[in-house]
Amino acid sequence: MRQRFDGWSRAALIAMAASTLLLSGCGIIFQNHEKRADATLLSTPGSATRGTVTLIERADGVQISYNLAGMPPNSEHALQVHERGDCIVTSQPDAGPVFALAADRRRSSSRAEGDLANIRSDANGTATGFIVATDVSLDGVRSVVSRALILHRDASDPYVIGPHSAGPALACGVVRQ
Repeated sequence: MRQRFDGWSRAALIAMAASTLLLSGCGIIFQNHEKRADATLLSTPGSATRGTVTLIERADGVQISYNLAGMPPNSEHALQVHERGDCIVTSQPDAGPVFALAADRRRSSSRAEGDLANIRSDANGTATGFIVATDVSLDGVRSVVSRALILHRDASDPYVIGPHSAGPALACGVVRQ
C-alpha cells in the first residue's frame, strides 16, 4: 500500500531534512579550531642538542610540549623565546634578547614573558614533557610565532632579561604556524 503525502506534510519533511543538513554543516564551521605552532630545534656548533616543540593555545595559556635529546645528562636548561626569529648560526644565533613586551622590560622585577621554563634532562640527556605558559600567545602582541625558541646551556633566572642570561644556546628553532 502506497502512502501519499499532502502538500503540508511534504513541505514539513523537506524543511526538516534541510534544517538537519544546515545544522550539521554549522558544526563544522563553528567548531573550536585550535591555534597551533611548531619549532624544530637544531643544534648550535659544538652541541648535539636537538628536538621538536609543539605549541597549542588553550583557554589557560599556551601548552608547550617538548621532546629534546642530546643534552648533557641530568642537567637543567632554560627554554626561552627570543625577540627575533634568527637561528642562522655561526657561533651563536642572533635572536636578540628574551621576548618581553616593551612596558614589561622597564620594570626591574618583571619576569620576561619569553622565559618559559627550565627543562631538566634525564640520565640519557633527553627531556620530554609539557609546560603551560600563561604570558604568551600564538597571535596578537604576546605572540611567539616567527620568534626564535632557544634551549640554553644553563638554567635561567626569571628576573634577568638579556640575550644570554642563561648561557649560550644549545639548540635553536623558529616558531612556525
